[in-house]
Amino acid sequence: MEEQLTQRSATGRRGRLWLVIALLIVAGIVAQGIWSRHAEHAELQRDAAEHGMLTVEVIKPTQMKPTQDLLLAGDIRAFSDAPIFARTSGYLKRWTVDIGSKVKKGQLLAEIDAPEINDQLRQARADAQTARANYLLARSTAERWAQMAKNNSVSRQETDEKNGDMLAKEASLNAAQANVSRLEQLVSFQKIYAPFDGVVTARNTDVGQLIDAGSGAAGRELFHVQDATTLRVFVDVPQTYARMVTVGMPAELLLNEDRNRKFEGVTVRTAGAVDPTARTMRVEVDVKNPTGELLAGAYAQVRFHLTSATASYTLPGNALLFRPDGVHAASVDANNRVKLLPITLGTDYGTRVSIVSGLKGDERVIVNPPDSIVDGATVRIGQAHVKKSGQAS
Repeated sequence: MEEQLTQRSATGRRGRLWLVIALLIVAGIVAQGIWSRHAEHAELQRDAAEHGMLTVEVIKPTQMKPTQDLLLAGDIRAFSDAPIFARTSGYLKRWTVDIGSKVKKGQLLAEIDAPEINDQLRQARADAQTARANYLLARSTAERWAQMAKNNSVSRQETDEKNGDMLAKEASLNAAQANVSRLEQLVSFQKIYAPFDGVVTARNTDVGQLIDAGSGAAGRELFHVQDATTLRVFVDVPQTYARMVTVGMPAELLLNEDRNRKFEGVTVRTAGAVDPTARTMRVEVDVKNPTGELLAGAYAQVRFHLTSATASYTLPGNALLFRPDGVHAASVDANNRVKLLPITLGTDYGTRVSIVSGLKGDERVIVNPPDSIVDGATVRIGQAHVKKSGQAS
């Protein structure tokens, strides 16, 4: 009996042992499944985070040279330029110069025949003589009446009348003399003279043509004279460089038809204000032209050598972010986080744009940043482009 109880006890212990072993095996299998699932989930999270992080390419700003060349379009004009109109009406009697003629100041250009003005002048001189005779008679009469008034031979009223008549005759004489002077000037205007030394660039009249005085709708330009020994070259400087162009600064004039030739000039005056429409400042550069090699009215380019006191940088156009609050550059800090930098743009050079302020030069600027990029976002820098950015910097 005892042996049976012993066998049953041993059998129970073995059964319980196997049950514990089975439970442990099942628990191990369950734990292994849970752990593998957790590891897979963690790996998936790492992969999602890795693939969800934005990969960017960065470059460094390119520092511009402190001295740079500014090339702008220029309008060449003669230093003195005058259209010549007639001051009196008549028929052209003769002309003495033609297109291309060099003239001196005061040289006769043409003569107008106006006989009616000569007749008016003769009549005015005769009227002036009559007025003078009337004035002299009135003056002597007034003087005699003044002497008689001292002896009370005539009344004071009559004496005042004689003095008033003398003053009226004097005024008539002055008017007649003024009319004579006016007509003498009209007669002198029958001869047209050059106002300054120069070259005749146009002749728009011929012998026998009717000439109307004035420069309005009735009158027309007879000659055009230019003095091109010194040329005025007008340039519109953008607002960004307006303060850097000063009076006395040298400049170079370049012609499109001969790019190898350079003509020296000097900045003589600036407008001192920026045009509110074009945002440019008008600058005048004078260029000596003693041989007449340069032609007034031609198109040219003017080069200024500018020196900037502050460092300036350039970025490609695809590195700029245009936001409602202004233009920004997206940079990457040491922790690979995005930092949006507000910048001020300067001159647009086509593929690159100068940055006036907002950069220090050591930033890593993102190229082609997405519009959805935000400040503080974590990004990954593409390894392939790190080398390119290092070479570019």
